[in-house]
Amino acid sequence: MQRRSLGDITPPYVTCANSLSHFFDLRFLLEWVGAGCTCCDAGESRPSGKLVESRCFSGGGRSKEKLSAAREYANSIHSSAVMIIEHGEVVDEWGDTEQKISSYSVRKSLISALYGIYSAEGVINVNQTLEQAGIDDSPDPLTKGERQARIVDLLRARSGIYHPVDFETDYMKKTRPERDSHAPGSFWYYNNWDFNALGTIFEKKTGLKIGDAFYERIAKPIGMQDFQPSDMYYMGGPVSIHRAYHFEITARDMARFGLLYLRHGRWGNKQIVREAWVEKSSHASEMIKFQGIEMGGYEYLWWVEYGGAHLPGGTLPGMYSARGAGGHYLLIVPSLDLVIVHRVDNQPTNKDTKSVIDAAQRPGVDATHFGHLVKLILDARRPT
Repeated sequence: MQRRSLGDITPPYVTCANSLSHFFDLRFLLEWVGAGCTCCDAGESRPSGKLVESRCFSGGGRSKEKLSAAREYANSIHSSAVMIIEHGEVVDEWGDTEQKISSYSVRKSLISALYGIYSAEGVINVNQTLEQAGIDDSPDPLTKGERQARIVDLLRARSGIYHPVDFETDYMKKTRPERDSHAPGSFWYYNNWDFNALGTIFEKKTGLKIGDAFYERIAKPIGMQDFQPSDMYYMGGPVSIHRAYHFEITARDMARFGLLYLRHGRWGNKQIVREAWVEKSSHASEMIKFQGIEMGGYEYLWWVEYGGAHLPGGTLPGMYSARGAGGHYLLIVPSLDLVIVHRVDNQPTNKDTKSVIDAAQRPGVDATHFGHLVKLILDARRPT
């Protein structure tokens, strides 16, 4: 078996004899790497604490031909990068997994993890109302009823606050309910006011910038290779004081974040995000609709399988995902110990509100396309 050290990655990684070119190193997965790869020479085993790059289609019931079909389909829908992580191994990857791209609404699942950390430490009380937290808006203030929404209502997109916001798509504007038409906690609406205000609340409560906190509490502990605090940027405007915050992130760093959640918030021997928070984030109790379609559930800024609904043609019980406009997906399938990352190159021309909204509204890879890709990837797991 061959051991190599590539570029800025100091620890060697292990590759099977018939591995594809390129590499992906995830360090510090101490207890999750099992016995030797089935395609390696007899007697060789994986070193403790390293994620193995295992592209072995002849072992483990994977079909090389069917996975090639998944690649071809991904190319046809203009995917820019795909990663498949199973049992802590890179089964396959293609495209530019090191390219930093704006992740759009994936930002919401990323900040949710920070809320899980700081609420566990008592810094943020998610049951506090906005009135208690001293949160309002300007130039148009919140109503008294809106100020009774709790922070947890924002995390569940059920705040009942339908205040205009600078960063939102045309569809959001058209479908936004009337102010005070639903009591806080009673009605789900995918609402960028909620998500942006969560950024304000986080920074007010912790005294930290979102990018700095994510870097120190998540990116560094799980060994993200690319993320820096400056990869999180803000966009504002005259309608609301609550700015949007966006993350530029690579596919391989997203894969690490997915593995963190797949392992119940634990990385090696350290609990990064409270397990109970991950549990709440990944289990739903009611069906929600988005653009008139049953989407499953939505909890703590994650899309969650519920009632058999999640991805058209590719739903399995218990799966959940982070999603961004244009086709950014981080899919977690606990029943298969599987993470799938999908990216598209719809990077905005500039980091301002108009440019990002324009880029977000360009046609891309929708849930139907991604669901079919997931089905092809899952089909490749089965023996031919």
